[in-house]
Amino acid sequence: MILESLQGFLPFISYFVIGYAITLGFLFVYSSITPHCEWRLMKENNPAAAVAFCGTLIGFILPIASAAVNAVSLVDFAVWGVIAGIMQLVTFFTVRLYMPKLSEKIEAQHLSAGLFLGAASLATGVLNAACMTY
Repeated sequence: MILESLQGFLPFISYFVIGYAITLGFLFVYSSITPHCEWRLMKENNPAAAVAFCGTLIGFILPIASAAVNAVSLVDFAVWGVIAGIMQLVTFFTVRLYMPKLSEKIEAQHLSAGLFLGAASLATGVLNAACMTY
């Protein structure tokens, strides 16, 4: 019985490791592209940066989870992971169109700016995950 359960371990660990790597890669790219440094701001206890970044992370992970469920292969999973990251970047730049001084506001600890970006990122992730039901 235990051996039957462990038959799924290799696919599990493959999807998990790829998902984790895609997530770390996304966080690196995202924080490199944004004008403000989320990591530095969070280390400085900036709640606006933390809320925005956490919303982005969750907004990215939701479609990653959906892709893991719906993917037909590891390559398919990775491709949809990249698409999820692109959609999060599109969201950031779209929010900046609405709020041109977004990064400055986040750096100045304007919680409303961080909340709005985090909520927009989370909403994008929910929509993205729902659309990945191929």
